[in-house]
Amino acid sequence: MDSFSTLIRTASHEAHVEAETSTFMSDLLGGRLGVAAYARYTEQLWFVYEALETPADRLAADPVAGPFINPALLRLPALAQDLEHLRGPGWRATLSALPATEAYAARVRECADRWPAGYLAHHYTRYLGDLSGGQIIRDKAEKTWGFDRKGKGVRFYVFDGIGNPAAFKRDYRHLLDTVDADDLEKQRIVSECKRAFALNTAVFRSLGEEFPLSA
Repeated sequence: MDSFSTLIRTASHEAHVEAETSTFMSDLLGGRLGVAAYARYTEQLWFVYEALETPADRLAADPVAGPFINPALLRLPALAQDLEHLRGPGWRATLSALPATEAYAARVRECADRWPAGYLAHHYTRYLGDLSGGQIIRDKAEKTWGFDRKGKGVRFYVFDGIGNPAAFKRDYRHLLDTVDADDLEKQRIVSECKRAFALNTAVFRSLGEEFPLSA
């Protein structure tokens, strides 16, 4: 029988690929969109991570979500640096969430408040994605828009507190395999992972409508 970490990765693979290969992300990584599109995407991340990280302290004592709460993962301070670089010192006043982003953040908050195991699904999809595919985005952003390597503008993708990302991801998957949940609850977590990817894809779709490539 497959381990839970394998089950969760396999079951969400299709939704993961759909998110990664969205038109907006393909255009962004292909250098076909300007830095304004990248900045707008970074703005949306702020709202998602605000929903994800604000309840982290409270969830640290939860038997299911608690073991995954790790200060080395927190992204809001880095996002603040990036947004100040991209938008200027008054960036907070100009920030706006797309309706799809609001829906995504609302679901994360709902899980944090009512269903910590569901919160874990969002934690997994975001942070393991940042440590993996996020590094491709950082590399492309540095090359396309001339950001300093691991500097302001791409700090979101730099995990200073994690010296060995591969080992960290292995440990994270081991935690998944020992998660305090029965088989039915694990199936619900897998379903929530799929939902997380779908919510993320909806944000990409909205960004694609806001930044269409001229035909």
